[in-house]
Amino acid sequence: MSFYQRTHPKKTKRRDTIFNFQKQPINILIITAISILLLSACGGNTSNESAAEDDNPNSLDMGQISWEENIAITNMWKFILEEEGYEVNLHLLDIGTQMAALENDELDISPEIWLPVQDAEYVAQYEDAINFSEETWYDNAKVGLVVPAYMDYLDSIEDLNANKESLNGEITGFDAGAGTMLVVEEAMEAYELDYELTASSEPAMLTALQQAITNEEDIVVPLWNPHRVFSEMDLKYLDDPQNIFGEAEKIHHVTRQNFHEDYPEVDQWLKNWKMDDEQIGELMSYVSEAENEGKEALEGAEKWVNDNRNLVNQWLEK
Repeated sequence: MSFYQRTHPKKTKRRDTIFNFQKQPINILIITAISILLLSACGGNTSNESAAEDDNPNSLDMGQISWEENIAITNMWKFILEEEGYEVNLHLLDIGTQMAALENDELDISPEIWLPVQDAEYVAQYEDAINFSEETWYDNAKVGLVVPAYMDYLDSIEDLNANKESLNGEITGFDAGAGTMLVVEEAMEAYELDYELTASSEPAMLTALQQAITNEEDIVVPLWNPHRVFSEMDLKYLDDPQNIFGEAEKIHHVTRQNFHEDYPEVDQWLKNWKMDDEQIGELMSYVSEAENEGKEALEGAEKWVNDNRNLVNQWLEK
């Protein structure tokens, strides 16, 4: 059974079983046994069959990654699309799994892929199997290795080996397999860094970064813009003389094959979608504030949408 069928039985095909009974006398015990078996079989199928009958043709499956900007934008689109009459199911999956799920029609949308450098590997692998949008929703993304600003003796990736001891020979990373982590590995090879790249999660990496700053300790992490952390901590990117991380990145969305035919309206809205630093930063802050107050991320996204109706309405133009 596929991931999609496991999580969405209503979208699996209903298979009816036909029973033929001969018109002849049957022992009452046999009748009773057959009745019990039939009732059990029907009871076991009830949820799938009723779900199939209630199937919503406007149901969408969107991939989500545990990155702060991704949590923000996926909840933003969930709120917008559900206002427009769609049902949106969010699936927390790493980016590689999302690409495979799109290829297998188990996801409809993956809203965040960074090009031309960070996620180039996925384009090379899946460009004939899924739709990478030419349109971008954010045009000034930046990725690189970052340190606290007080580490004024460290300005370039080339300086890392000379400061290996103070950094314990470690680059504190996030999700294994993320495009940025793969580029960090390329940078380590290109600059011949005698370091270990540790994988965890974005929240864990940011916690380690905050603890290091609180204690004025040395730390180096891969980070990116847009991200609220740059407005909360005094950080700096290390120079990248070999340009391993590339220049400004652009963020695209990805859909499964035939999505534009099945959901032409949503397809156009995604192509209309544009955000700048201020807009995405504010959205991330609203979502973060909601979560810090014990609320759902969706509530923060709802507040942002309500405060930015003019912008959202531009995206929803036909």
